[in-house]
Amino acid sequence: MESARKNEVSKSGIQRLIRNFAEEFIRFLKNSKYAVVLTGAGVSTDSGIPDFRSENGLYSKYNVNKVFDVDYFLRDPKYFYNFAKEEILKMLMAEPSATHYMLAKLEKESLIKAIITQNIDLLHQKAGSQNVIELHGNVSKAHCIQCKKEYDFIEILNGPQNTFECKTCGDLIKPDIVFFGESLPENELKKALYLVNSCDLIIVMGSSLVVHPAASLPIYATNKGAKFLIINRGKTALDSISTRKYDCNLNEFSKTVLNLLSQEG
Repeated sequence: MESARKNEVSKSGIQRLIRNFAEEFIRFLKNSKYAVVLTGAGVSTDSGIPDFRSENGLYSKYNVNKVFDVDYFLRDPKYFYNFAKEEILKMLMAEPSATHYMLAKLEKESLIKAIITQNIDLLHQKAGSQNVIELHGNVSKAHCIQCKKEYDFIEILNGPQNTFECKTCGDLIKPDIVFFGESLPENELKKALYLVNSCDLIIVMGSSLVVHPAASLPIYATNKGAKFLIINRGKTALDSISTRKYDCNLNEFSKTVLNLLSQEG
């Protein structure tokens, strides 16, 4: 009985803390004239998509030096395609989380200008976000690395096993995803740099901020004088320079923000 009471007190304390975080977060947004958001894999874990680096993340099942390494992909594309048929097809069946819907609402209400994402899952668009900068590409399209013929990547994954050769020239089909060893899409990077150099508030959600150049974007923003918020469970590489760090469950945080905004009418 005593243990149950303590758990209830602990739960209500966490709820109050998250509400305080959410209220302050909304104040930051309303005091900002140009807010942008950078999202990582953590915003999609509540949609059933594993992140990469946690204990049960994708890198616990797949070799990090193989699955998204461009040189290895060119030598042995089967490893990536086996991963893609297992994980990316599941990704495409996922529905947006409360965080995706919350960010779409913030954009609709002009509280944020854009979302810069490291994710390839298209869930921001599925939730209704319009201005999404995809630094690492997405899973919808693929191209032949030789003749540049475009393919529907989903059709390839749903096709026969190990059919990833171009029908026109016979070379390798590669999804429009940025692999390790490749440069970011030039246009998307330019848009992201413009946003972070223009913003007065940058918000990072669901990222440990270890993958560059994306992890450098908050540094560019803060060097221009922007405030910097982090909402992430656990440490990030840039906690020390953040204006605020909200270490909490992102899904509960997002639900609380949505609830507070709905109360405001």
